[in-house]
Amino acid sequence: MMRTHLCGELSQSDIGEKVTVAGWVNRRREHGEHLAFVDLRDHSGILQCVVDNQVDVRSEYVVKITGQVTQRPEGTINDSLATGQIEITDATVEILSIAEPPPFPLDDRADDVDEMVRLRYRYLDLRRSRMQRNLRVRSTINASIRNSMVSQGFVEVDTPLLMPTTPEGAREFIVPSRQRPGSFYALPQSPQLYKQLLMVGGVDRYFQIARCLRDEDLRADRQYEFMQLDMEMSFVEVDDVLAAVEASVLDAAEAVTGVRPDPIERITWLDAMNRFGSDKPDLRFGMELAELTDVFSTTEFKAFSTAGSIKGIKADQAAGDWGRNKLDGLTDTAKSFGAKGMVWLKVVDVDGGLGFDSPVAKFLSEVETAALIERFGATAGDLLLLIADEWHTTCEVLGELRNRLGRPPVSEGPYKYLWVVDFPLFVGADEATGTPKPGHHPFCHPHPEDLDHLESDPMNVRAWAYDLVLNGWELGSGSIRIHDPKLQQRVFSLLGIDEAEAQKRFGFFLNPFAYGAPPHGGFAYGLERLGAILAGEDNIREVIAFPKPQSGLDPMTNAPTEVEPSQLEELGIRVLPPPAD
Repeated sequence: MMRTHLCGELSQSDIGEKVTVAGWVNRRREHGEHLAFVDLRDHSGILQCVVDNQVDVRSEYVVKITGQVTQRPEGTINDSLATGQIEITDATVEILSIAEPPPFPLDDRADDVDEMVRLRYRYLDLRRSRMQRNLRVRSTINASIRNSMVSQGFVEVDTPLLMPTTPEGAREFIVPSRQRPGSFYALPQSPQLYKQLLMVGGVDRYFQIARCLRDEDLRADRQYEFMQLDMEMSFVEVDDVLAAVEASVLDAAEAVTGVRPDPIERITWLDAMNRFGSDKPDLRFGMELAELTDVFSTTEFKAFSTAGSIKGIKADQAAGDWGRNKLDGLTDTAKSFGAKGMVWLKVVDVDGGLGFDSPVAKFLSEVETAALIERFGATAGDLLLLIADEWHTTCEVLGELRNRLGRPPVSEGPYKYLWVVDFPLFVGADEATGTPKPGHHPFCHPHPEDLDHLESDPMNVRAWAYDLVLNGWELGSGSIRIHDPKLQQRVFSLLGIDEAEAQKRFGFFLNPFAYGAPPHGGFAYGLERLGAILAGEDNIREVIAFPKPQSGLDPMTNAPTEVEPSQLEELGIRVLPPPAD
């Protein structure tokens, strides 16, 4: 080996030893006429080396330094460094590679550099301690998950990256076939179809740290390509799947933080919507939704008298922070989320009691005012926000407002994991056909207690489906799958898919089930999302070595790029001009 030690692993126990270290010059400082300090950096840390002043090394030069580990003189100890008690003296320096000055500082100051610049020079950005730490968090998570799944009897199996296109789910990336012009593969949104076929094949317990690709608009928690822990298991019910996934997640969290989280709380989808206005609620703060429909059951306030659902939230002691202009802006925000309007009420002292400062206060009866104060447990200085609409709109709008007013950054502790179970099997109806739309996918098993009214009341049928949430981010989702062909066709019929259409679209997947399929279920969760939160980041790009920015255009490689006409001709593809603005 070129080196005997890493920079960050040396300590006072090594004093007196002759060592060789190698890395990048973090900084060079003059020290009198004959000596200079070189702070040497590798992924493990920074080490001070005392070298001859004639040695011409500069920032980001790659060097090898050999010398003796010694105690730093009194008054020169640096407590901010893990190696701050020691230094390398009597050092000889070998320059391995010279370097141009980097376009931005490779320390914490780079956090203020424009992200596109950081991504253009990502190979330099990765040298920073923050990025080194983040990549190692991801590595620790992957290793821990593999160990956890293997210890639970799961078998790691690779599945294809070139697969048939499927019409359900997110938009796919399409790959043309050279040997069959006019035909295309799709890159997998997930290994969903293959992992269920593995259960038919008797694998029993499958897992994979799988690469998935989705042609969706990018944001802080979404990339075109991402990694997930993908798993499936046979002869199980919901509790079995949740227990296996929970063990892997808690093992990974403990491996990164050193602390094992408590067992994960579980609530139903209906409870999550009623209490938090979201199917991925953040439990790190209160401000739960209050049910107010009964309070206004006989109201004369027209905005409330015809509403199907009335709910509200309370922001403790926030009334003074919200002037009329800000509240008007918040009302516009509520409308942008789908509400017809928003009622705000500032709780104030009135003649020894409590009342409201609000444009609508005069429309509320004394009974309604008193009931609101009691329902919220309100005190003077609180701010109440009310929405009256259809149930789903009321919940979702207040859920968005709750996050706007109270939610801390996703990376801030404490870590609050949550299982959300019993999702609806169907959500809304297709505008063209009027048929229900699947809440997850068409292979999700209806809740056994609801099978008797699958056809008579489909919109109130629950699914054997479940999501894992951490600090308001959905880590992943899963379900128990339909393994009975007759039940599958019942669900297809509700979706407007007859047997011939089902065979055309899903035959390669459904036909194997005729040969005996075990009851099975599975799950998948995103490793970038889990890694970002555990690393203290608010954006998954900070835990990915080479991510794409929100535009999707990679500033480092300039991808996506045009290809040669000869390549298109070989594939039988003609590129149309872009549409007019």
